[in-house]
Amino acid sequence: MVNSKFSYLLRNGKNPKFVYYGINYIRLIIPKIFFQVRLKKELEKLEKSDDKEYIIQRVNYYNQVDRTCLSTIHNNWKEELIPLKKQSMCKQKVYFFDTFEYTRWFPQHLKWRLCPGDLTSVPEIPSIVKSRPLVPNNENSVIMKLDKVRHFIFVKDNKSFSEKKNMAVFRGKIGAPGTNGFKENRYRFLERYWGHPMCNLGEIKGRNTNSQWIAEKMTLRQHLDYKFIISLEGNDVASNLKWVMSSNSLAVMPRPTCETWFMEGRLIPNYHYVEIKSDFSDLEERLKYYIEHPQAAEEIICHAHEYVEQFKNPEREKLISLFVLKKYFEEIDSVAGK
Repeated sequence: MVNSKFSYLLRNGKNPKFVYYGINYIRLIIPKIFFQVRLKKELEKLEKSDDKEYIIQRVNYYNQVDRTCLSTIHNNWKEELIPLKKQSMCKQKVYFFDTFEYTRWFPQHLKWRLCPGDLTSVPEIPSIVKSRPLVPNNENSVIMKLDKVRHFIFVKDNKSFSEKKNMAVFRGKIGAPGTNGFKENRYRFLERYWGHPMCNLGEIKGRNTNSQWIAEKMTLRQHLDYKFIISLEGNDVASNLKWVMSSNSLAVMPRPTCETWFMEGRLIPNYHYVEIKSDFSDLEERLKYYIEHPQAAEEIICHAHEYVEQFKNPEREKLISLFVLKKYFEEIDSVAGK
C-alpha cells in the first residue's frame, strides 16, 4: 500500500495535472487565427487518410444530430446557444480546456451549447457533452473527449495474467447513503463482498465516506498485481475502464449504462471485458471460471488491447474531434441560422 500522500502523488500512475494545466494555459495565449487559417487544410487530410471510412464512422457515432429532428425541439431552443467567443471558463476547467483545444480552429461567431459535468440524461437541445446514457433517442448528446486528463490513461503492463493474484481488486469513491454524490451500485457491491477471500476492496477517503470500508489508496501499478479489476460506474462511466483494458488484467463489470469518447456502448460482454450481473450475484462464479480457463482470459485481454489501440493515434483523434465539431456547427447553423 501507499505509505503517504506525497508518495502516492509521485507513484499513482495517473496523468500529472500540472503538466495538463500548463499546456492548456499556454494554448490560451496563442492567437486563434493561427489555427483558423489552417482549418481547411487540416480537414482535407480526411481525403488522404487510409482510415477515412473509420473516421467518418466514429464522427457519426459521436455526433448523431439530425437537422430534421431539430424542428421538434421547443421554439426557444436557439436562444440557449451562445457564440464560441462568449464561452466562459467552466467551474470544472477541464471541460473548457478540452473543448477549446478544438473550438479555437473555428470561427468564433459559431454558436453552440456546452454541458460540462458527468451527465446521465440527454439535454433538451443538441449539446457538447462528455457522457451520455445508452438509451434510445440520445442524439442531442454530442460526445467529445472531455476530462481526458482523468479518464484517458493507458498503462504498460509487464506482468502476465498467469503471474497475477487470483483475486479481484477495487478502490473508489462511494459516499454515504442520503448524501450528495452517493453511488448506490458501489455501495451494494461492497456491502455484498466486503471481506470476501477473493476480493481486495476499499473505499477511498473523501466526504461522507463509510468508515467500515475505508482503505488506503493504491497506485495503478499495485492494481496490476491482481487478475481481476472491478470497474463500476460512478457518476456516469467507470473512469478506470480505459487503463484496465490496456493492462493484462481483466476488467470485470456489469453492462455499461453510459458512454463517453471510449464508446463503451460498443464493448462486447465477455469479449472485451468480463460481464457480471447488475446485482453482482455471479461475481465469484465468473472469477473462478477465468482462473480455471486462463486461455479464455487471455483472449479477452487480447481483444481489450485491440479495442484500446484505436484511441492511441493523436493525429487521427484530433481529426475526428474537428469533424465532430464541424458536423455539429453545420447542423445547428442549418436551422439556427434561418
